[in-house]
Amino acid sequence: MSCQEGFVEKLCKSLGLPVPTREYRFHPKRKWRFDYAWPDKKIAIEVEGGAWIYGRHNHPGGFLKDIEKYNSAVVLGWRVLRYTPQQIAQGEWIEDLKSLGL
Repeated sequence: MSCQEGFVEKLCKSLGLPVPTREYRFHPKRKWRFDYAWPDKKIAIEVEGGAWIYGRHNHPGGFLKDIEKYNSAVVLGWRVLRYTPQQIAQGEWIEDLKSLGL
């Protein structure tokens, strides 16, 4: 995760939104974690880096592992929102969280 340390938490707090848990391990058997999670609401944010540099998420193996992770999360009842670091920095995720009831 490449977003500025504590940025999401500080912004949530300043807006009166619940502060997320970072690196939340959501799966009972796998070691998968969400970048940010609100476990009581089963809402998560994943920050997808490397969109323009072809990082891990853009290679076939990483892409397929991400699909498995996200599908497993949905089966467990999670709502997963995915953003680029730029979208996080610009606050594009805030209205989405509010619309989901945070």
